[in-house]
Amino acid sequence: MPLRLVLASASPARRKLLQAAGIEPDVLVSGVDESQVVSEHPEDLCLELARLKAQAVLDRLRSSPDERTLVLGCDSVLGFDGEILGKPADAADATRRLKRMRGRSGVLHTGHCLIDVSSASRAEAVASTTVHFGDIGDDEIAAYVATGEPLAVAGSFTIDGLGGAFVAGIEGDPGTVVGLSLPLLRRLLGELDLRITDLWTKVAPGGQSVEPLV
Repeated sequence: MPLRLVLASASPARRKLLQAAGIEPDVLVSGVDESQVVSEHPEDLCLELARLKAQAVLDRLRSSPDERTLVLGCDSVLGFDGEILGKPADAADATRRLKRMRGRSGVLHTGHCLIDVSSASRAEAVASTTVHFGDIGDDEIAAYVATGEPLAVAGSFTIDGLGGAFVAGIEGDPGTVVGLSLPLLRRLLGELDLRITDLWTKVAPGGQSVEPLV
């Protein structure tokens, strides 16, 4: 039976990460208001938001006897200096954060919630990766914020774009920092009696067509 993955996220980085791993997801943006959830613990916050995103998309889908559909919700937050940092409010907020973070370390947490549409079975967990920030100069911070990139990501930075040059190192899965951990996704699929290879697609030479692997 064909297996379809629906990504409940507008993040192009998450989609690109899946595509690079041989998975072509459909994308349905959840529309969840992230401000509705409050928690003192970053792990709890990102997982609850991942659940809400997956459930919001699940409620818009119908199961099909001819296709097995999975919904994946993800959310990321940065735990830093006792605070939980999602996306910055504005450029000034991003600037303040980056100045505080330089030369120090934080932990990026990404919640994952995977739901089988037909059975409503679900598997969920949080992946966490420690990020060591470089000693970034004020001029570099100003230039980075001016690009707009840090305004769209949790913690005001990313490693798969311009911000990668300002990260001195990481401890853990880099995908977690991008927004989706492939090793964790593999584990969650296993809990639903599936393999990540079930989601692989085959791209013809030149990338002209995509066919399911059998």
